[in-house]
Amino acid sequence: MRRFWLLFAQAVTIALAVYFVVVTMRPGWLGRSGIGTRVQTVADTASVLQAPALPASGSYRRAAERAMPAVVNILTTKALRQNHPLMRDPFFRRFFGDRLPEDEPLSSLGSGVIVSPDGYILTNNHVIEAADEIQVVLADGRKAAARVIGTDPETDLAVIRIEAEDLPVMVLGHAEQAKVGDVVLAIGNPFGVGQTVTMGIVSALGRNNLNINQFENFIQTDAAINFGNSGGALVDTNGNLLGINTAIYSQTGGSVGIGFAIPVTTAKDVMESIIKTGQVVRGWIGIESQDITPELAASFGLARDSGAIIAGVVRGGPADQAGIKPGDILLVVEGQKVATTADMLNMIARLAPGQKAKMTVMRKDREATVNVTVGKRPRAQ
Repeated sequence: MRRFWLLFAQAVTIALAVYFVVVTMRPGWLGRSGIGTRVQTVADTASVLQAPALPASGSYRRAAERAMPAVVNILTTKALRQNHPLMRDPFFRRFFGDRLPEDEPLSSLGSGVIVSPDGYILTNNHVIEAADEIQVVLADGRKAAARVIGTDPETDLAVIRIEAEDLPVMVLGHAEQAKVGDVVLAIGNPFGVGQTVTMGIVSALGRNNLNINQFENFIQTDAAINFGNSGGALVDTNGNLLGINTAIYSQTGGSVGIGFAIPVTTAKDVMESIIKTGQVVRGWIGIESQDITPELAASFGLARDSGAIIAGVVRGGPADQAGIKPGDILLVVEGQKVATTADMLNMIARLAPGQKAKMTVMRKDREATVNVTVGKRPRAQ
């Protein structure tokens, strides 16, 4: 009996050894031998080793996929006017007749963001300014002629509209909740190469005094923004609109990591005013001011280095009628403290014309409260 078990064990061992050799050296034999065990081929192995799809947490593709369809390319055409003095000479024109050079169209490009299923598009004023024709190219390839609804040169924003069905719309985000360090995506059509997404962070908030626009409260980002990105979208990691890309700081014309976007809160206010009235109506009190710097405070013996010092008052304007004088320091507008001239300008602009606004000024180290009947800000030319 013992000999029988030894022979059985040796037979099993030899059989397993043979099977191992066949599996290793000639796996195809098993398929032909009728053995039911499936052996992976090279193709099977390749499919097993294929990398799995990236999870949403490891990519910003979901934000891009959500936002990209609502970002459009804007093509504008302007006629090149023949302004040479000889062109205005009747004899010269009669002599050359039909051989006079005709106006040649100049084309430029930019980007825009669809923010309404009715076809309203936010973009920059400088993208469509003085354009004779505006064509919008959607992300899905559709093209549509656009008309200007209104512009606001003081914020460099414009609203245009197209007629089309089934338009993708971008959801408006909350720029006031953005923090330095937040990841953002810039979407547009740089240099006309086609729709492009770049990634960066919010580098700074509330940038002003850049002499780009009259009203400045920019989101600064290092997401690459180049020529053609103007009017495009700056979005958060959920694909919601945070701002309209408008300018870069560059000595070469290319991106150096300092770009600026108009916050969506400003863009929304401007858009709603344009759609409702055809223009942006802002408050105005008729003053010129400058920031109080530490140097200026020391020079004039001022006890504070914040606020806006009144440098000039328009004669007969709202501020003049309320008794505000040059040299006064504007401290508070309707309960809000004034830290800089930019703050003051934005606060007054948000006031409704005709409204009586309470303001606090400092004059010769004494604070005084004045009531100013707000006027309508003259439209920029």
